[in-house]
Amino acid sequence: MSAETRWGIVGPGRIAENVVRDFPHVPGARVTAVGSRSLDRARDFADRHGVPTAYGSYAELVADPDVDVLYLATPHPQHHAVALQAIAAGKSLLVEKAFTATLAGSQEVVDAARAAGVFVMEAMWTRFQPAVVRLRELIADGAVGEVRSVQADLGVAREFDPADRLFAKELGGGALLDLGVYVVSFAQMLLGDPDTVRATGSTFPTGVDAEAALLLGWADGRSATLQTSLRNALPGQARVFGTTGWVDVLPASTTRRRSCCTAQVPTPRRSPSRPPAPATATRSARCTRACWPGGPSPPSCRWPTPSP
Repeated sequence: MSAETRWGIVGPGRIAENVVRDFPHVPGARVTAVGSRSLDRARDFADRHGVPTAYGSYAELVADPDVDVLYLATPHPQHHAVALQAIAAGKSLLVEKAFTATLAGSQEVVDAARAAGVFVMEAMWTRFQPAVVRLRELIADGAVGEVRSVQADLGVAREFDPADRLFAKELGGGALLDLGVYVVSFAQMLLGDPDTVRATGSTFPTGVDAEAALLLGWADGRSATLQTSLRNALPGQARVFGTTGWVDVLPASTTRRRSCCTAQVPTPRRSPSRPPAPATATRSARCTRACWPGGPSPPSCRWPTPSP
């Protein structure tokens, strides 16, 4: 097995353009191939980013013996099928959010990965942001006591365009799969899986959700109130309430482009985030390198399951 991690990019879209630029910051990792349903698109991506090999199909990339890990950045509805092909080929996977377009699809991918002993991870890059890392440290240290409630929002104002993937149902469009996954993942990170889910919202003319407000509930009384929108901008902030105080995770726009968190307790004290670090996509790639078979010892890329 190669001493370096050799990556393949599945789907040379907007997200992949951003992620591939971070690979020079990941020690021991190198992008060696890219695959697209269009060979011209794959070659264009490869030429611009110095990727040695371009394929005109996902199947060719999956079959490449010189690729160890695949970064799956196709539209959500394609994740399920490509992930299953990659797992069958023994390829480790970093799957862009949303993991798949359906619960059943996600479960099938997880079951297949476990059965095959293949590493698969959702690229939920926000969990690697320095402010969120600091938040977990504060909570683990008992800075605000037991976490009882979470509030979070994320929204952008996008002009309706039926030709754009964001507004196409068949391409997994809508606020929930594009933005809502972040706030739901944030709540699950701190509280675990909810016992009840209530939602209200509206849709665009194409049928995809334009906005949603979610109330997640737990049997012991814990809760999360979450908002997401493609119809209007939201601050992009979160507040975590504990039995002895709370933590504010402030949006980058209010902190000179760096998100931070502040713990408020009976004797208020500020807990700034750590110094600037490489992009959080880099951290996801580092974690993937550490966790795939043959990689070094894993860093803190797994989080304990919250206890009730």
